Amino acid sequence: MKRRIVVTGWGVVSSLSSEVEDCWNRILAGESGIHDIRLIETSDLKVKIGGDVYDWDCSAHLDSKESKKVDRFSQFAVVGADQAIQSSGMDFTTGDNLRYGCLLGSGIGGLITISEQMERLILKGPSRVSPLTIPKLMLNAGGGNIAIQHGLRGPNYSVATACASAGNAMGDAVDLIRKGDCDLLVTGGAECALTRIGMAAFQNMKALSFRNDNPAAASRPFDRGRDGFVLSEAAGILIFEELEHARARRAEIFGEVIGFGTTCDAGHITSPDPTGSGAARAMTLALENAGIAPEEVDYINAHGTSTPLGDKAETIAMKSVFGEHAYKVSVSSTKSQIGHSLGASGGVELIFSLKAILNNTVPPTINLDEPDPDCDLDYTPNVPKERKIRTAMSNSFGFGGHNASIIVREFTD
Repeated sequence: MKRRIVVTGWGVVSSLSSEVEDCWNRILAGESGIHDIRLIETSDLKVKIGGDVYDWDCSAHLDSKESKKVDRFSQFAVVGADQAIQSSGMDFTTGDNLRYGCLLGSGIGGLITISEQMERLILKGPSRVSPLTIPKLMLNAGGGNIAIQHGLRGPNYSVATACASAGNAMGDAVDLIRKGDCDLLVTGGAECALTRIGMAAFQNMKALSFRNDNPAAASRPFDRGRDGFVLSEAAGILIFEELEHARARRAEIFGEVIGFGTTCDAGHITSPDPTGSGAARAMTLALENAGIAPEEVDYINAHGTSTPLGDKAETIAMKSVFGEHAYKVSVSSTKSQIGHSLGASGGVELIFSLKAILNNTVPPTINLDEPDPDCDLDYTPNVPKERKIRTAMSNSFGFGGHNASIIVREFTD
């Protein structure tokens, strides 16, 4: 019999809020975490808006000496994991922890460290490059630091599939627990790519919104006037746990993870397949893996980045998979409120999907004022909607053609 996997903890870091309940309430209130960027100099950048966590303070989790040894994305991962572990009630101080691990996603990793140390190399020479450079910038640093802090000695690795990274990491977590390789995994993603080089690179490839005059309205998935995504930084960390293990310790259960699917477009390195075939196949595989019919899905937290090509392709994909039910399922993109955190987005959005189930409330897609005729599904424009949600799907699609879809449902015995 297939081992069941439940979610018993969660933690979030975002520009809207860095506490799950408060973040969810702000989502339902239609608030935006997008603003004029404060963390970096933007006077010579064409895009000056984003979702930077400008008031970041990790001192409650890492002392000043330790925080200097880890890149900002690892700080986000550690703090998100601390929140998730605390909310789960799990105690890692007893036992050898061989069956507990950490699988995280990050599309870029320590870009801040790379930028800082390249500047040192150029201006001050090789001798001034920090000996901590590699341990800080490596993609697996987030998971490694979490494992060290909590003594997790089971599976531990990081996944890099651009904006699908957290989705793929969580999918791998599902597989490992189902196979019986471990009983609990800290999973999700963290990303802090909002640097000068990150902003310059994304703006020059014309991926970002240029709505500098109205930051809160810049991310507008499925709207006719969308002109690109808004870069943000975030972490979304969850505790995936085998059901009987969770029951044995009387853990609170937030929902059950029932299916996962992943594919690659094998087309363009940045543009999605315009037919949405790869994304559709990932959703179909997730449904098959979950053993449910398309009609059983009540809510889809769309990838919905606010790019002209991406939102249209995802709409086509959803119609392909769900047929007439595509017009009955509720869809929304919470990136309209917190921007696009790249490899962390899947973790953050799975938390919102679970909150939607627990609250029987569909979060809104804000700034959806003039729907694109090519995007004609129910995207929950501007205000939340009350409806019974038993099953939800979360989509994550990334550069390289990577597609990941994960399905969660209301937990019942």
